[in-house]
Amino acid sequence: MSRWRPGERRADRASMLRVDQAGEYGATRIYAGQLAVLRANCAEAKLISRMAAQEQHHLERFDGLMAARRVRPTALQPLWNVAGFALGAVTALMSEEAALACTDAVETEIDRHYGRQLEELGDEDPELAADIAEFRAEEVEHRDTARAAGATNAAGYPLLTAAIRAGCKVAIELSKRI
Repeated sequence: MSRWRPGERRADRASMLRVDQAGEYGATRIYAGQLAVLRANCAEAKLISRMAAQEQHHLERFDGLMAARRVRPTALQPLWNVAGFALGAVTALMSEEAALACTDAVETEIDRHYGRQLEELGDEDPELAADIAEFRAEEVEHRDTARAAGATNAAGYPLLTAAIRAGCKVAIELSKRI
C-alpha cells in the first residue's frame, strides 16, 4: 500500500464520494424522466429500465459508503433531482434515439470521470477503487448499449451530446465542492 508523503497530493475521497453519489442520483432521475415519457413496452424503455436498476444499485452503494464514512451529500441534490428528471423527459419527448443519445453522452463523461478518479486514488482506497471500477464498466456498457440501439441516429446527435456532456462536466465540478 502506498504511503502519503508531505508534498504529495492525496485523493480527496470525501469529494469523490459526494460527486459520485450525486452523479448516480442524477442518473436515476434522468432515467425516471425518460421512463415517464416513453411507451412502457418499447424496446428503448426496456433497455432504460435495466440501466436504471443498475444506477439504483450504484446509488445505494454510494449512499452506504457516504453514511459509513460520514460524508455529507451535495447541497445541490434538489437541483439534480429536477434537472435530471427534466433532461430525461425532454430527451424522451424528442425521440427514443435522443433518449439513448442522452445515455451515450452522460456515460461518456462518467467513464472519463471515473477513470480520472481511479488514477487519483491509486492504491490508497482499494474498497472505493473496486466500486468505481465495477460501476465504470457498467457505465461503459450502458453507453455502448445506447449506441448499438440507435443513439447516434438522434437528430442533432453531435450537438445534443456535446451539450449534455458540457452539462455533466459542470455538474461534476459543482457537486465536488457544494
